[in-house]
This record gives sequence, C-alpha cells and structure tokens, in this order.
Amino acid sequence: MCKRYYLVILLLLLVISGCSNGTSTGEMEKVGLLVPETVNDGVWGTKGYKGLLKIQSEYNADVFYKESMNNDTSIKQAVGEFNKNDVNLVFGHGSEYSEIFNNLSSDYPNIHFVSFNGNATEKNTTSLRFKGYAMGYFGGMTAAFQSETDKIGVVAAFDWQPEVQGFIDGAKFQNKDVEVMVEYTEHWDDQDIALVRLEKEINNGVDVVYPAGDGYNVAVIEKLKEKGLFAIGFVSDQSDLGESTVLTSTVQHADKLYEVVADRFLKGELSSGNLEFDFQDGVITMGRFSPVVPEKFQSEMKQHVNRYIEEGKLPNGKEPKQ
Repeated sequence: MCKRYYLVILLLLLVISGCSNGTSTGEMEKVGLLVPETVNDGVWGTKGYKGLLKIQSEYNADVFYKESMNNDTSIKQAVGEFNKNDVNLVFGHGSEYSEIFNNLSSDYPNIHFVSFNGNATEKNTTSLRFKGYAMGYFGGMTAAFQSETDKIGVVAAFDWQPEVQGFIDGAKFQNKDVEVMVEYTEHWDDQDIALVRLEKEINNGVDVVYPAGDGYNVAVIEKLKEKGLFAIGFVSDQSDLGESTVLTSTVQHADKLYEVVADRFLKGELSSGNLEFDFQDGVITMGRFSPVVPEKFQSEMKQHVNRYIEEGKLPNGKEPKQ
C-alpha cells in the first residue's frame, strides 16, 4: 500500500512540474492593454488597439485598455485594476513595459504579461520582437533604386533597431555607390527632434528617407511631401499619406501578432522569454508600391520577398543579420 501511495504522489509531482515549464495555460476571458501614449496615433498605438479588438471579436473576450501608461506608478495601478477585474492576459504595447512586468510578475502569478522589444525573464512574462532586418533591407533596396541623388537617409529612434542596418545593407546591395545618412532621435515620439534630423539630411542632398519611428513618421512624411521628396513608410502601409511620396512601406502587423499570441495562450503554447517574428509568420509585409516605382522593379521586389519567405534568403543569397 505504501508503495502505491508513493507512486501516486510521484505522478502528481510530475504533473505539477509539467505545468510549470514557463508555458501559459488556462482560459482567456479577459484581456488588458497598456499603451504609452494613445490608441489614436494612427500607427503603433492604433495597431495595438486593433489587435485587442480582434481578440475581443475572435475569442469573445472582455477587453480593457488604458492610455498614457508611461511611468511605473500608473502601470502598477493599472495592473492592480486589471487583476481586480480578473484579467489574466496583459499586453504592454512597447519596450518600456518589459522590466516592470518582470518585477510585477510574482505579485500576479495568474496574469501572463506580454511586452515588446524587451527582455522577459520570469515564467509568466513574454516579450515579442519583430525581426526588422529583412524589412529594412527591402526598404533600403527600394530607396536606393529610386534615389536620383544617390543619397538616402534614415531617421531612426534608437541605434539597436535592426531595420536600420538592414536598410543600409539593402541599399548598398542595390547600388554600391549610394550614400546612407543615419540620424537618431533617442525617442519614439519626438516629432520636433525628428524634423530637425530630417532637415539635416535634406540639406545634405538626401532625397529618400526612412523615418523608422512610429510616433513621428507621419510628420516626417508630410514634410517630405511638401518638398517633393520620397519616403519609405514604417510600421503601417502609409501610401495613403501620398502615393507619389511613399515609395513603399515596411509593415509590422502588430494586430495580427496579438491574435497569434492569444491563440497560443489559449492552447497553452505561449512560452515565456523572448519570441521573434518575421515575414514567414505573416506579421511583416511590404506595403503597396507607389506608381512612380517602375512595375519591373516592383515585380522583382515581390519575387525577392517571396523567396525570403520560402527559403529565408535575401537577394544577396544570405540569411538576415539579427
């Protein structure tokens, strides 16, 4: 009899340990979203909100969201409120949520915390990252092809963004003589600094610019339109800002990624740690091409993208740097 009891206890311990491997389990009835600025920015924040609404529609979940969640005090208060409402999946729509989610995770073991571009270290935290090198590469090829001055530019937020090096490498592959000027704002949303950086590039003869920051790219594109110059859109398909200005866009479908995460969560397949996603996952695409871009080049670019999706190889025959 004792041996039987020991066997039962051993089996129970194995089951318990199997459920504690850093993969989410359980039902998803209520989902929360925190955004640092607003859901009405038309770019990054809007994408997160659309993703939340897709979860609401697809999974019949109750959803909650809070805007201007950009300091630890407001974030802690919001998570506490979510917990009282029995929310068990929380998205923090940005890298600023990663560290505080790690810190809060032990206080809320029934919540799975999801952030972007951070470092998730706890068993109920996950950080998502778009693999930006390839999309930058294709954007750089387009910019270099269309440039008349052989001078193109990037106005990026931070130097760690992989799409920046991708843009440079793609441009150099397309045209070895092209010059790429890179300026940084050190902020996702500072339009004033972005426009100062843009002016510097324009004064140096740049005629195509990649504004790789979601909070200021609209302002940059509008300024380029005023001056009769070109842009590569970022995060959203921004051709609606001017099809004669926006040559194409590097599109991150954050709304689709929310659905991917929700599906994994429901199936108990959402791992903790840092997860990466690319064209092959259906969450990154190139946007519509401007009619000023020759159809032959458009066709070639679509073939390059399809090859990358199927084989993981860029036009230079190599796998992307990340």
